Amino acid sequence: MAYAHVAHDCNLGDHVILVNNVSLAGEVEINDWAILGGHAAVHQFVKIGEHAMISGGTLVSKDVPPYVKAAHTPMSYVGSNFIGLRRRNFTPEQIDHIHTIFKVLFQSGHNYTNACNIAEETIEYSRERDLIIDFIRTSKRGILKPHNPNTKSEE
Repeated sequence: MAYAHVAHDCNLGDHVILVNNVSLAGEVEINDWAILGGHAAVHQFVKIGEHAMISGGTLVSKDVPPYVKAAHTPMSYVGSNFIGLRRRNFTPEQIDHIHTIFKVLFQSGHNYTNACNIAEETIEYSRERDLIIDFIRTSKRGILKPHNPNTKSEE
């Protein structure tokens, strides 16, 4: 959309939407079907997973796994992108499965290394499970944090 900025060496997947005034620094990778709200700013080398939804005005300095909704200042996990997934014909069972994975990763209190191991051991195999876990394990910038309502927001 209007006034979006895509810097050098960025890779954008298919069906990515950059709303007005989104700014991408260099070498950003955005996978298929991701949506970035107006005035979102993405730090260099960040990777955003498929079907992720970034709220307008968010400063993105960490990697955002597939299927995640991210918002707040500082940026944090605020849920799964279930509306986007429904629009893209994910079944209710697939969406519930993704939500179960995110409960382990973002709401269990474990660090990401342990949470990935727990998810792999306790949650039934799926393409989505392995995509999320592989994304987290291969992150170079680190993953966004779970939302902590006790953290003072700059919003």
